[in-house]
Amino acid sequence: MKTSRRTFVKISAAAAVGAALFPAACATKPEKKKAIVGLQLYSVRDQMTADPLGSLTEIAKMGYVHVEHANYVDRKFYGYTPQEFRKVLDDLGLNMVSGHTVFAPQHWDAGTNDFTDSWKYTVEDAAVLGQKYVVSPWMDESMRDSYDNLQKWMGILNKCGELCQKQGMKFGYHNHDFEFSQKLNDEMVFDLMMKWMDPKLVVMQIDIGNLYNGGAVALDVVKKYPGRFENVHVKDEIAAEGGNEKYESTIVGKGIVNAKEVVDLLLTDGGAEVLIIEQESYQGRPPMECMKENLEVMKSWGLV
Repeated sequence: MKTSRRTFVKISAAAAVGAALFPAACATKPEKKKAIVGLQLYSVRDQMTADPLGSLTEIAKMGYVHVEHANYVDRKFYGYTPQEFRKVLDDLGLNMVSGHTVFAPQHWDAGTNDFTDSWKYTVEDAAVLGQKYVVSPWMDESMRDSYDNLQKWMGILNKCGELCQKQGMKFGYHNHDFEFSQKLNDEMVFDLMMKWMDPKLVVMQIDIGNLYNGGAVALDVVKKYPGRFENVHVKDEIAAEGGNEKYESTIVGKGIVNAKEVVDLLLTDGGAEVLIIEQESYQGRPPMECMKENLEVMKSWGLV
């Protein structure tokens, strides 16, 4: 049956009115990306110190495939040379997707305007493990004691990104809480970092739990910077049982972070490609038991 142009226009107009009246029904939902899910080994730090091989074996049996290290001393990972540790990981079917090593002032030589050998070795050894990311999980106070000084060091972090790119990796920075509580020239340190770090060179590894002790809310931060969080620490928080901090970490999905909604947003709008589970406090439970439950939670959310 032929449709006249007048009839076609009427049908199209009616459809447009319907879309205006019911925009939510007509809008296309953003596609949720699939991301790598891994474990930050600091979550089982005591076990990794006492028996790294046994601990990694247990982690692999739980079903983890990707891990992130937090121990690199004297060019060794948990006491192993890079080559030895790579073999341990390969034999267990584990992939060291990311690693934490603090970039500090002593890693930059202002006289030569270049990195010291110790930092160059850090990047080289990370490449041996097959890492995709080299992440600095802290910033010394001397690097953020003034507006101009912070800007200078953010420029050097960009250079870290260039160095890592030469080895086929990316450089990242991992937040704690001071980035959201400290201001310089009336601007939040985190906002200044996001302004001065080149996203093509430096990945902001957002920790969705740590920022609560700085007075921030994860959902708000992710919404403010869409597409900027490629590498994520998935962490949940509850009221702290003691110490100086207001909150401490717990099983993912059992705290105040609203972790599932935050992760969903990160996967649709935040640019997330890697989700790293981290838990540092255990409320009296064995850490390994907690890591198994954390993975089960992520599975129940359809992420593994």
